[in-house]
Amino acid sequence: MNAGARWQKSSFSGPDNNPDCLELAAAPGAILLRESDAPEAVIAAAHVKVRALITRIKEGALQ
Repeated sequence: MNAGARWQKSSFSGPDNNPDCLELAAAPGAILLRESDAPEAVIAAAHVKVRALITRIKEGALQ
């Protein structure tokens, strides 16, 4: 499922060699998530669920 995925890191993660961040990639019907320091462990989540999580984070609802 993640073969050829185009992974993105947050600009808050620092330089490209920083292994301590979450990466996201789009896949058909899902968003893929992985940690930079363990790229072989990939989970998939529904677009709507990831969107809801990001919205709540931006609103400060999870602090």
